[in-house]
Amino acid sequence: MLQALREEVYKCNMLLPENDLVKMTSGNVSGRDPQTNLVVIKPSGVAYEKLSPENMVIVDLDGNVVEGDLTPSIDTETHLVVYRARPDVFGMVHTHSTYATSFAVLGQPIPPVTTTCGLIGGGVPLGRFACFGGETIGHEVVNVIGDSYAVIMQSHGVFTIGHSASHATRVAVEVEEMAKIAHLAMLRGKPIILTPEQIREVSSGYVNDYGQKK
Repeated sequence: MLQALREEVYKCNMLLPENDLVKMTSGNVSGRDPQTNLVVIKPSGVAYEKLSPENMVIVDLDGNVVEGDLTPSIDTETHLVVYRARPDVFGMVHTHSTYATSFAVLGQPIPPVTTTCGLIGGGVPLGRFACFGGETIGHEVVNVIGDSYAVIMQSHGVFTIGHSASHATRVAVEVEEMAKIAHLAMLRGKPIILTPEQIREVSSGYVNDYGQKK
């Protein structure tokens, strides 16, 4: 089932260690099929080098396994809460990327310090602490994320959403890059924070002008 989505979700999962966003078996990517509302997600606790498109797990929005021999990610319920609440979301990523998570353990949102915040939706808001592996985190993501594509959860890590698994993965990479730049800048002084007007301007530039147009 859903072979194209399996391939996309698998490739996006493999981009997490490639971009140094995860260690060992942590982190996950999922994607939701717009026709069936079925969700493809990484299996729990499987090393990235052992992943394949075939061992991605398919679940419905209630968490029932529709296809797959492995247990789905421990964060599956978190993803499903978001998908049920946000019909516009078709991809989601969770990482513990180092620089972004350093803001989370300080209880600080990531400030919008670079023009690439236009890809993220501005700064990255902070959600309150919630234990991993259940619906509570999902509800907190929904409550806090607003118009952004990303949120960091206190003492935990990063969750990003997108129009696809690939989009959410791109956002996760950009969040870590902006967090790293903000961290390094804060060691030297006080970073310049982009204004809401500047954020709208760069966001519009990415939507309307960036990339190849058909």
